Amino acid sequence: MKTQQEIDSQRITAAIGFLIRNYTLQPRLDDVADHVHLSPFHFQRLFRERVGVTPKQFARYLSVEHAKKVLEETHATLFDAANEIGLSTTSRLHDLFVGIEGMTPGEYKNGGAALTINYSFAGTLFGPVIVGSTEKGICHMTFADEGEEGAFERLKSSFPNAAYRRLTDRNQQNALSIFRQDWSKPDEIRLHLKGTDFQLKVWNTLLQIPSGGLTTYSDLALKAGHERAQRAVGTALGNNPVVLLIPCHRVIQSSGIIGNYRYGPVRKNAIIGWEAVKRETEK
Repeated sequence: MKTQQEIDSQRITAAIGFLIRNYTLQPRLDDVADHVHLSPFHFQRLFRERVGVTPKQFARYLSVEHAKKVLEETHATLFDAANEIGLSTTSRLHDLFVGIEGMTPGEYKNGGAALTINYSFAGTLFGPVIVGSTEKGICHMTFADEGEEGAFERLKSSFPNAAYRRLTDRNQQNALSIFRQDWSKPDEIRLHLKGTDFQLKVWNTLLQIPSGGLTTYSDLALKAGHERAQRAVGTALGNNPVVLLIPCHRVIQSSGIIGNYRYGPVRKNAIIGWEAVKRETEK
């Protein structure tokens, strides 16, 4: 049986999907509330509690025009060292507390036989997640859309010979803080990742994109030092083992179209809109 939190999360996801599909029609509050089978009053209150703004305010962040404006601002942030706007915001500060350590060959050879991985599950605004961590940091965080058993099997497929314990540790608690509204006192979040040198370079570069910001595949390739490697950048994003902490959702098409996402375009829009809300409220 689903918990009330899960039901509410599904309603918010459905509402955001409805707003995305019908953005150009500017749907009324009553229309969106009816879509998720709630009264307008209860839906408005739930949406504001979970997202931070009203549905009408949130819809402003779904347009191509808004995305293109943010792309321009973020490009200036990344490529003009003298004008590093955004560093003073608490969300940008939080990103600076995320650090990546690449696994050594000895740590992941033989299917991770040298690793002990703690794992746990948590509910978020965007759906349930599974989080896995070693003593050095987070090695896995993905949406658990297939249920706990399926999500755990997917984790084990990455490290089939590791030892596993269902246990919530400090590393996981720090990682899950990304879903909280208050980021004023972030703890350091350490990532312990298996990846090629190129993948680690791309993932580290992504951490320079501020929360609420957006970039393109070409800009990301250029910033990572591989100007013509846009396709390889796309592959690195697809292999990202830690959702949100490495913010591959912030990479969109240069036209302002949100584009593909491993976990679906509706979820990508929802995350981008949520970060845009936080960015605006921090100004």
